[in-house]
This record gives sequence, structure tokens and C-alpha cells, in this order.
Amino acid sequence: MIRFLISVVIFFVSALVGIIVANLLLDDMSVDTGSYLLVAVIFALVQGILSPLLLKVVAQNARAFIGGVGILSTLAALIVADVLEDGMTITGITTWILAALIVWLAGAIAAFILPFFLLKKAVQENKS
Repeated sequence: MIRFLISVVIFFVSALVGIIVANLLLDDMSVDTGSYLLVAVIFALVQGILSPLLLKVVAQNARAFIGGVGILSTLAALIVADVLEDGMTITGITTWILAALIVWLAGAIAAFILPFFLLKKAVQENKS
């Protein structure tokens, strides 16, 4: 159960990091300060549901596109978060594509790095 909770926290924080990075880099994307957490929750939930479904469909029907599932689910999750949360706006097709790429990449990097910080903290707590 602890591992599952840690995975959920890592997934949520990596989504939050990706959204923050995209917001900082893209002029045509804006997220209100008070909306970051809700946008990240919506995004993480939608992506957590869509990614496995898209992966299964693509694996059965078009294996060559498996690598793009993460970016497609990121784009879909951004669209849903934009529709459901008034505190986030993305305008222009180029910005939508760049936002999906940035959120996906920054989130992936954060998801890779975060476990090292959590592991380091857990080791330090066990030593004391």
C-alpha cells in the first residue's frame, strides 16, 4: 500500500511539475496560481485512466505508435483539464502541441528524479 501511495504522489507531483514548466515556457498558456493543484489533479486522473486504455488499443491495432501514447494521453488530459478548469487556458494549435510535449517531457523527467529524493529521505529517516 505504501508503494502505491508513493507512486500516486510521484505521478501527481510530476504532472504538477510538467504543468508549471509548460506554463513558464509558453506565452499562450496560462494557469492561475490558485488553479495549479486542481489542474494537476484533473490532469493526473485523466492521464492515469487514458494511458493504459490508449496503450492497449494501440498495442492491439497499431504497434508502431506505442511510443506516442504518452504524448497523446498528455494532450487529451490537457484538453480535459482545460475544459473542466477555468483557471487554465491554452490558445493556438502550436501552443497545444508544445504544451503536450513540454508537460510530457518535464513530467517524465520529474517522475524519473523524484524517487531518488524520496529514497534519500527514507534512508536518512531510517538512519536517525
